[in-house]
Amino acid sequence: MNDVLELKHFVRTHARAQRIAGCQEILDGITGDEGARPGQWTGEWVRRADTLRARGQLLDAVRHYTMARFPYVDGPARQDAQDRCVETFSAWAADRRIERLELDLPGGRVMCWASGLSAAEPRPLVLMCGGIVSTKEQWAPALAAVTRFKMAGVVTEMPGVGENGLRYEADSWRMVPRILDAVADRAQVSSTYAMALSFSGHLALRAAAEDPRIRGVVTAGAPVSAFFAGLGRQQHLPRITVDTLAHLTATPADELPGLLAPWALGPDLIASLDLPIAYSASLRDEIVPAEDVRLLCSHARRLELVEHDDVHGSPRHVLETRIWALLSILRMHGVRGPRSGALGLVLRLLRARDGKADRSSGVRG
Repeated sequence: MNDVLELKHFVRTHARAQRIAGCQEILDGITGDEGARPGQWTGEWVRRADTLRARGQLLDAVRHYTMARFPYVDGPARQDAQDRCVETFSAWAADRRIERLELDLPGGRVMCWASGLSAAEPRPLVLMCGGIVSTKEQWAPALAAVTRFKMAGVVTEMPGVGENGLRYEADSWRMVPRILDAVADRAQVSSTYAMALSFSGHLALRAAAEDPRIRGVVTAGAPVSAFFAGLGRQQHLPRITVDTLAHLTATPADELPGLLAPWALGPDLIASLDLPIAYSASLRDEIVPAEDVRLLCSHARRLELVEHDDVHGSPRHVLETRIWALLSILRMHGVRGPRSGALGLVLRLLRARDGKADRSSGVRG
């Protein structure tokens, strides 16, 4: 059982990112976190999701089911919400050329959503993944944008999240090249770009050090080194973050510092990455320490850094971050044309509207 006040605090950020209307009304009706009964966290979110699904608003229903299982599945009620989320997304995706992949990898089965895969005409690949509390259904709608630019897309989840049957552990980065292997007959995986947000950004950077097929990494709020090495000193970390990490790693919370410390990516590894890295940082990030951004600035060969005066995930800059992430992928792959130009214009307009309290370092290297 989670602390309801903390759930309400953090879910507002995720609800804003998912463009969920009427979030406060739902939160006002929640008094506890004990199953699917009325007034309980999962129960209230599922009730609204079921209503939306009955109206045919499938994608909105998916977003509400995602909130119902937030931050992770800890029992039958959240598992039911997770199952309804996948079922409803499957119905939405059926007419949109989005296919479901079932990959049997060492350690467990991993489910993905994909589009644009073709043995006859393999395309460069964009591999997308969210963080430790994000399901693939949250990001899979972005597949439409990827395929519009003649690229293939695969959306997966962090180990232990959603339908990812793997455990989150030191060598979880190996999941990335294994997914590439699994789709190598239907995608041009030698030109793979990772759009890996939050904790999955750490996996993508680590995988890129070993797999030259990864030609660029776009990430936002990714822990890199200091987060893992200094976890024991970070008393300010949200309890939800600690509990979720403990759940995904199957490790007691008080043992996490010793487990995670060796996962830190050192300066030498970062310096070895001969590929473009685009990183969106939040200046008031309550999870990822500023030292991680400074490490990238001082050692990454080819870094584009964008900074927002915001908290983890930059919830006040969701649309800007989405456009920036896609545009970064296109630039890395050398895509030029009216569509990418239009995206760049929209991005500039959004930044101008915000008065540019945010900063971009441009590209180094």
